[in-house]
Amino acid sequence: MAQVENLFNNSQRQNYQREKTMVSKAVILVGGPGKGTRFRPLSLDIPKPLFPIAGLPLVQHHIESCASIETIKEILLIGFFQPTEQLNRFVREMKDEYKLNIRYLQEYSLLGTAGSIYLFRDLILTSGTEAFFLIFCDIFCDLRGILSNMIAFREKWMNYLVMGVQVENEQSMNYGCMGVNPQTNEVVHYIEKPSSFVSNHINGGVYLLSTEVFDDISKIFQERVGTGNDSISLESDILSKQAGQGKVFAFMNEAFWMSIKSAGSAVYASRIMMEMYKKYHPNRLSTDANCDGNVYIHPSAKVHPSAKLGPHVSIGSNVVVEEGARVKNSIILDGVIIKKHACVLSSIVGWHSTVGSWTRVEGTPTQLHPDRPHATTDNFYLFDDNGKLLPTITILGRDTITPDETIIRNAIILPGKELHGMKLGLQNQILL
Repeated sequence: MAQVENLFNNSQRQNYQREKTMVSKAVILVGGPGKGTRFRPLSLDIPKPLFPIAGLPLVQHHIESCASIETIKEILLIGFFQPTEQLNRFVREMKDEYKLNIRYLQEYSLLGTAGSIYLFRDLILTSGTEAFFLIFCDIFCDLRGILSNMIAFREKWMNYLVMGVQVENEQSMNYGCMGVNPQTNEVVHYIEKPSSFVSNHINGGVYLLSTEVFDDISKIFQERVGTGNDSISLESDILSKQAGQGKVFAFMNEAFWMSIKSAGSAVYASRIMMEMYKKYHPNRLSTDANCDGNVYIHPSAKVHPSAKLGPHVSIGSNVVVEEGARVKNSIILDGVIIKKHACVLSSIVGWHSTVGSWTRVEGTPTQLHPDRPHATTDNFYLFDDNGKLLPTITILGRDTITPDETIIRNAIILPGKELHGMKLGLQNQILL
């Protein structure tokens, strides 16, 4: 009897495996220059997808996660950015490093999350693609593990598989909310950014889609021909209509997730990624004696042995950290000079900036409430209802020069500013 049962289970398992879909492509939506305004002034100098998180461009972490799936052979980056030399060079480097076909495809206008993939559907459908990943560039999680788990979870008849995340009730209204049947995991109701509470299960920005979704997008496209409205939203126009039709299902992610909307969330994402380096890339973390906790240091950086770094610090290329300096919970971008005995806490120091000797640059760190397990980092607003700047990390824009013996606290400084003559420092201000 046991042998018969084992044979039956093996037969079931084989049938189950045959029903699993081969995923050979991933599409990453990288947005465009009209997006990421809450990320300024950092996005004034570099496209947000190329901003370094834990030493590597944000979108490279997504590419690396996709490359870890053995069946994925092609990654398409879709966005509205001009294909500059900086972006083209990045794509070439990614192709060389991960040995995959990686391409950047530019939209002729902002076509929406569904319109953009519909425009390039012929490229997505080549090579007999059955299903593909669609990933938003500004989400952050253990994507490598999630992609593998979504492939294992998905059945062929699930046209739309959406990664779901549980957040606090008041935070849910900033995202697409899903009503999920707990027995079947079907999404029976979907609404994008509701005005009142609907559900604390939200759309986490990772999809595993059947190519049949293009039929649903085509219907919306045909309805809008000649109207002048070329934008089609996967969330508002497609998911909201297909929910409850037996097509849309949720894969609930119980691990950490966040959306990178602001500079403050970038610092927190860098902290989480360095924690994940211990699991996937321990060689990327510094083992120097003057480092406390997780620290990434670019090989070209020069850090004095008496300087103290960490925890949660990322040091970019050609950075110089002089003797006695202290850096904690911060992102130090390429070419920065931190002079003797300077202190940088919970801040982002922009490219080729200089922090003077004995100067203190300090922000307010992003913290998650320890008693609220589903809280995430929102940071949607810079100002309160009275127009006062909310406590935030400090940002020094590119080429900022701070004098010696100055205190900069909870401030945002736009690029190219020299703060000489500001001995009293700067606090709770934006310097334009």
